[in-house]
Amino acid sequence: MSERITISSTLRKYDAEFIDDFASILERELGSGGFLVMDSIVLDIYKERLEKMLSGREYVVIEASEHNKTIDKSKELIELLVENGVRKNQKLVAVGGGVVQDITAFTASIIYRGIDWVFFPTTLLAQADSCIGSKTSINLGNKKNLIGNFYPPSRIYIDLNFIDSLSLDDVKSGIGEMMHFYLYSDSPYFKKLVDNYEKVLSDRKLFSGYIKESLSIKKSVIESDEFDRGERNKFNYGHTFGHAIETVTDYAVKHGQAVTVGMDIANFISFKIGLMEEKVFKELNQGLVVNFPDCDFDDLDIDVYLKALLKDKKNIGSTIGCILAEKPGKLVKKQILADEDLIKMLVEYFSAFYFKK
Repeated sequence: MSERITISSTLRKYDAEFIDDFASILERELGSGGFLVMDSIVLDIYKERLEKMLSGREYVVIEASEHNKTIDKSKELIELLVENGVRKNQKLVAVGGGVVQDITAFTASIIYRGIDWVFFPTTLLAQADSCIGSKTSINLGNKKNLIGNFYPPSRIYIDLNFIDSLSLDDVKSGIGEMMHFYLYSDSPYFKKLVDNYEKVLSDRKLFSGYIKESLSIKKSVIESDEFDRGERNKFNYGHTFGHAIETVTDYAVKHGQAVTVGMDIANFISFKIGLMEEKVFKELNQGLVVNFPDCDFDDLDIDVYLKALLKDKKNIGSTIGCILAEKPGKLVKKQILADEDLIKMLVEYFSAFYFKK
């Protein structure tokens, strides 16, 4: 007689602690067995403030470039950790944006079969999105986020003061990701952000409520679908088409703004196939366009763009896996054929509906 044993696991609770002074908490984390992995730009900005803390301490500095999100960079970090005698009971402490997060999280997940890591997100995109959710993503050549797993930080500390040091493009990148959560849930914060767009750009302290709304939406979904097997799939809204834009522009267009355009493309295709009403498409387009990158795509080769789409990890056979929309709050998962009809829709979109700011 056979016997089945069912083992159920409790999904993690995802929380981020908002703080006012990252340096004192960083010192505490490093003092309790932490090894620092830091974004090079963040270090330049805060070097004077951190000089005493870092004196005599080994740490790793990473340039926050998509080209560094590789197996080779993770291998370099692992070798350095081993050389410095880091043990399984120690932890990595990451201070930076999404690139530093991905490299640190992926490395922490595979060294010694997994060690703890702590995260201080310093970009708006990381604070409002990627700091929670547990995904690690490493690029393979020009294939974005092809390698990775699920390995969340044990603690997350959000200091809103970091936002003041960000470039305008980095802030707009974070806005793109927040918009995608707002449209997923039909949050009133989408219209609020569009209406107050210039105001929040000039007074970045106003981002506090927007960040909390974004994290709240994401948290509510990942705590019930941590491993992206159901509802969480819909967070790929805008990402399939956005990742391809990042690829064909060699990452000149930052992630969140590429996602902004990606959502608009997804909405346009939804409209063209009869899923979304034209009125809804035009209303959403008017909102999304405020966060478009300063790029008119005059030289975009649709065939090259289509090839980039076909490399997406969500594809099945000759179909492209994407999230389309009926309206805000009602997204649907679809596999669409990479055929002449799709090419015609893409050509029409970029020639008629992409508006340069």
